[in-house]
This record gives sequence, C-alpha cells and structure tokens, in this order.
Amino acid sequence: MNTTVEKYILGLKQAYFDNNSKESWEHFEKTKDGASKEDIKKLTQIYQDIPDELIGMIEYVDGTYWRAYAGEKITFYFLGSDMYEYPYYLLSSKQMIENQHQAIEYYADYIERKHEEVAIDDKITNDVNKIKWLHFSDCMNNGGTSQLFIDFSPSTKGKKGQIVRFLHDPDEFKVIADSFETYLKMLMDAKYNFIDEDILD
Repeated sequence: MNTTVEKYILGLKQAYFDNNSKESWEHFEKTKDGASKEDIKKLTQIYQDIPDELIGMIEYVDGTYWRAYAGEKITFYFLGSDMYEYPYYLLSSKQMIENQHQAIEYYADYIERKHEEVAIDDKITNDVNKIKWLHFSDCMNNGGTSQLFIDFSPSTKGKKGQIVRFLHDPDEFKVIADSFETYLKMLMDAKYNFIDEDILD
C-alpha cells in the first residue's frame, strides 16, 4: 500500500477510536473489501494520470457511500475537506466511472463563468471542452452540499491533479490542494477533525 495512504488510514482509525467509535471502525474493517483489478484497470484507462494514492485507497476499500459488501450496505465517513468538521464518503471505482461526465453535465455553465455570483478559483479552466475531472467523494448529506474532484485539466495558473471542492448554496468551486497526496496530508495535519463523536452518533 502507498505509504501516505497507509499513514492516513492508521490515523483515521485512531480518530474513530478517540471518538468512541471503535466498534464502528472494527465493523467497517470486517465488512469492507477493495476494488477488483478489473475495475481499477477500467478506471485507469479513463484517467491515465490517476494518482497512486487514490488507487491505494480503493484497493483498501472500494467505496464507503451506500456501498454493498456481501449483501450489506455501508455508509462510512472516510474523508474531509477544507470545510472542517464536515465528513465525506469515498466513492467506489464503479461510481467514479459512472460519474466521469458529471462535471460537464452539471457544471458547464459555471465552468464557462456564465454566473457572476458563483465564485470559481482561477486555477480552474474556463474551457468546458477541456474538462477532465474525477469525482471521488460526496459530503455527508449525499453530496447535496459538497463534492470533491481531481482536476486533470487545470488553467495555466493551476496544477494537473489538483483537488477541486464544489460547495452548494452559496455555490463555489475552490482548489483546496495541489495534489491528492497533499490533500491527504492536509486532512492528517488537521488531525482528522471531520471525525467527531457528535457527528458519528
């Protein structure tokens, strides 16, 4: 497993333990499974620049968002963002593949800057024809408030592989990290503050 991913998972496990959710974590570990080699191959064919850290993550758990494992569906908080104390789910490899055109279908007008009231980071391109985003995470309320993407098509001010956070109401697109590895380190540095005993209850 990728070293950064391994450190991230160990820290996340400790955060669950520290917030009186040891049983929840242990049940998750017994239930979950990693993505199949076939699904990883399909994903890498679509996103040739997919970071090793995300591959390592879905090899460990192939999604935590209404994901069925051996007949049991789980919803399990696994990620966060710059919106501290606000947890996110990890999408499965199949969901990432199914959502490959979502950015264009849902957000084309925003990307083209057709709505002045919507704040969009200038690290994000304004050419919708160049958009290639990997949707990897939805927030705790089924993605209605926030979603996370890996952006493989940045503007000249951005970096390929940067992490884009979409926020709804007020709508906003913001680059929160230069890479997926940097994003994971940001969550670790913040001591997994999206894992909170009150939220987990």
